[in-house]
Amino acid sequence: MSRILLFNKPYGVICQFSRDGMHPTLADYIAVPEVYPAGRLDTDSEGLLLLTDDGKLQHRITDPKHKLPKTYWVQVEGVPDETALQQLRGGVALKDGMTLPAEVRAMEEPAALWPRNPPVRFRQSIPTSWIALTIREGKNRQVRRMTAAVGFPTLRLIRYRIGDWTLDGLSPGLWRQEEA
Repeated sequence: MSRILLFNKPYGVICQFSRDGMHPTLADYIAVPEVYPAGRLDTDSEGLLLLTDDGKLQHRITDPKHKLPKTYWVQVEGVPDETALQQLRGGVALKDGMTLPAEVRAMEEPAALWPRNPPVRFRQSIPTSWIALTIREGKNRQVRRMTAAVGFPTLRLIRYRIGDWTLDGLSPGLWRQEEA
């Protein structure tokens, strides 16, 4: 039976078990042998990271041809209008090519949101807002590059869902095991 761990990765943690001497790693939070991350999450991003002991499952989760949807809660600088949201829905031209169309909607700040350490920088004269963005690919820093390309830079990025797995009930730094 395959094991899958759902981990709420805090800001500043790198998605590897080996230490780099500068950042906390998965080893600081997860003392389970023989599990490996199924994908990555940038050091300055937070949220759901899946780990498994099953190589085939790991491949299925990460392989773009399976198009497993990933939903992010994104705090952006400014308030995107319908034109910007429509651009995200249609795909955005990045330096490494067009993104696939995304699902996107404006949302309120998540109710169960935890404080980030360090806090996000705020400017009194520029409002911030939240969007829920679902993609089915994983280009390097894709969500950040997409929101910047339509004029609304990402301030905070939290992966909420991968396929049917969510962060629900998981505080930052905690994990739970589920059947794969």
